[in-house]
Parts: sequence; C-alpha cells; structure tokens
Amino acid sequence: MRQSLAALWNGAPPILRGIILMTASTVMFASMHASIRHLSAELSPLQIAFFRSFFGVLVFLPVVARSGLGFLRTERLWLHLIRAVLNVASMLAFFTALAITPIARVTALSFTSPLFMAVISVALLGEVMRMRRWAATIIGFVGAVVIIRPGIAEIDVGSMLVLGSAASWAVCMAIIKIIGRTESSLTITGYATILLSVLSLPPALLVWQTPAPAAWFWLVFIGVIGTLGQLAVAEALKQADATAVMPFDFLKLIWAAALGYIFFAEIPDEFTWLGAAIIFASGMYIVYRERQLAKTASKVRLGGKE
Repeated sequence: MRQSLAALWNGAPPILRGIILMTASTVMFASMHASIRHLSAELSPLQIAFFRSFFGVLVFLPVVARSGLGFLRTERLWLHLIRAVLNVASMLAFFTALAITPIARVTALSFTSPLFMAVISVALLGEVMRMRRWAATIIGFVGAVVIIRPGIAEIDVGSMLVLGSAASWAVCMAIIKIIGRTESSLTITGYATILLSVLSLPPALLVWQTPAPAAWFWLVFIGVIGTLGQLAVAEALKQADATAVMPFDFLKLIWAAALGYIFFAEIPDEFTWLGAAIIFASGMYIVYRERQLAKTASKVRLGGKE
C-alpha cells in the first residue's frame, strides 16, 4: 500500500504535488492558529510562543545529528540576531492577536505580509518598484482598511498586532535575502530555530505557569504542526512555481473561518471576506510581477553570456 502511494505521488506532475502540499500547509496552519486560540484561554500567548519555538528545536535536532555543528559557522552573526529578534517580535504579536481576535480576521490581515515586503524591499534591498506594483501594494492596503474600517468601527488591538507582525516578518524576509547571498539555508534555518527558542524564553518567564497535563498535548501539537506546515510550504515551492501554488494559500482563510465558527462561534463579516480578497489578489499580483521580472532578468543575463 505504501509503495503504491509512493509510486502514485512520484508519478504525479510536479505542479499537482505542489498544489497538494500547499493545500496541506493551509490546513496545518489553520489548525495551529485554532489550537493557539483554544490554549490561550489557560496559558499566555507569550508562553505558547516559547513552546512553539522549543519544540521546533527538537524537530531540528535530527538535522544537527546528521550534519554536525558546522552550520554554526557564520560571518553574519549580527544579522542572524537582528532577524531572530524581529522574528520573535512578529511571533509574539501574532500569537497575542490570535488570543484576542477572531482567527479569520487575523488570517485575512496576515495576507498583508507580501505588501509590506514589497515596500521594504525598496528600502533595504534597493529593489525598483514600478507603477503597477505600487498600485497593487496601495490597493492591498486599502483591503486592510476595508477589514479594520477606522472611523466606522473601533480599531482593535488585535488587528494592529497582526499588521505589526506582518511588517516585522517582511523585514525578516528582507534580511533573509541579504543573509542568503553568503549563507546556506541550513545555517539560516539553524540560527533561526535556536535563537527563536532562546529569545522567546524571557517573555514566557514573565507570565510562566506550569501547563496542565492536557495542555501539553496542544503545545506539542502546535510545535509539530507548525514545523510541518513550514516544511510543506518550502517543498511546495520547490515542486512548482510560486504563481502556481500561492493562490491556494487563500484556503487558510476558509479553514480559519470554518474552525472559528465550529469551535468559537465566530462568524466573519462581509468586510473581512472582501478585504481579504483585495489583499490577497494584490499580493498575488506582486508575486506574479516579481516572477515575470526575474524571468526577464534571467533572459537578459543569458543573452549577455551568449
């Protein structure tokens, strides 16, 4: 049975494997978010975030056993540290938002990360954004305004935390691009895994309480499912082009809305759906344009070599 499934998987077109993996990742992330929301009723999000990082280290240990500690050699320790600090800030803000804000709303606003990334890439990476990508970015932020509706609805802390988290994560991605010019993916992942666990411990200690026996199941589940979700996304992007698989990331909102309704009696309003669609469409256009420009640049380089 296993061999037949493996043969079926290996025989499938790469784009289909990528779509399946991306879809699976959306289920995993939505499940993680719902679990965080559930567990935050008895544990602080700051403590949950630490255990998310801690169990991520445990998942990484087999890689260390196989590869040794050579991945720790780096000439950019400060950049790794800055990235980790921003990553922890992003995670703490996001987990806190999940504890106090409907998970569909959190998921919808989290789609703003590519929009922040587009702007930050101009400032930190010197990338050039032309009129169409600027327009897509502005339209995407209009989608965030549609969800939050400042001046019409009261601006909630959770929504601001999600936007702050998305902005921090976008800076992290820019730093990863810089580090990636000289460091291996193993070094980048290894330092992130270790430093996230270390840096998320002090905030957790401020609110520490011993988890109940049942809570340990959810803490382990959050750590494992979150790590598996990240691996699924990484593998999906290896199997197929980002423009082919990223549209399926919108399924996160579908699952989040369903889980929020089933377990927390949360019903997303029409503004959340409309704003999410605007944000996601804008982000997808930016991804598409970046891919097209990368292809054009590659052809120019190849033409120059010929």
